[in-house]
Amino acid sequence: MMLKRFLTLCIPNGSSFLTTGTTSSTTKVILRTLSDQDIDVEKWDLLSAVCLERHPVITKPMTHIEASYQKMLRQLEFENSKLSDFDIRKKTEATKGKGAFTSETISTSQTIQDLEDSWEEELTNFKFAPRINAKEDDTVVSLNRKLDKNLVLLVEQKVGNSDFWLPPQGIRKHRETMIQTAYRTLQESCGNNIRVKFYGNAPIGFYQYKYPKHIQENGRNGAKIFYFLAKYISGDISPDIKHCWLDRDELKKLVHPDIHKGLSKFLLPD
Repeated sequence: MMLKRFLTLCIPNGSSFLTTGTTSSTTKVILRTLSDQDIDVEKWDLLSAVCLERHPVITKPMTHIEASYQKMLRQLEFENSKLSDFDIRKKTEATKGKGAFTSETISTSQTIQDLEDSWEEELTNFKFAPRINAKEDDTVVSLNRKLDKNLVLLVEQKVGNSDFWLPPQGIRKHRETMIQTAYRTLQESCGNNIRVKFYGNAPIGFYQYKYPKHIQENGRNGAKIFYFLAKYISGDISPDIKHCWLDRDELKKLVHPDIHKGLSKFLLPD
């Protein structure tokens, strides 16, 4: 009735097409659109969550095919490369040495041999840096672990009466945009000593769930979570916050299956 009165007041000269004997098709559409049956009375909590990733610090070990392909490329490069100045000098001296030996050719040969011996010794003494850092910490709260993989930040948060490991998430406040909620949530969850870079202002994923019936009876139907993707730059998370950095396999084991199903839609596999 309130909707009908409102429409009546909007008609010029006080006339109303709602009180006539016949109802136009336009009237039916308006009434159908504004009817109480079609108004969504469900209330959802809007949350922003941040999937913060630490990208790989070192490259992954090559597979057998990759190693074979690299070996082939190096061989092709060697075969097609030109002689260096040292190779030309060595070839020239070898040609001269086919005749009679002189003190000059002997001295030159010794110099070339000395250079080759010194380079061979230098190569033998050279040691490549290990792929695994000696200071690597295998605890899940450390960023110095699994340096060749992507790690995702999880924090322990209370949902209802239970604690869950989740990407940092928080409820949107009045007049906040979803990206503003994401920035605030990350700061509240991780402290002020961490620097990150967000990939745009739009969410990259979405997940929703309904609350238990006793909460729905109080007017809150459920939660809609909008995920934002961010990259770790530098800094440390406050030690007072329960958190962990997990790779893709560890993430699958720890988070709820439904949540992991949503995350796997936008988190690229290693």
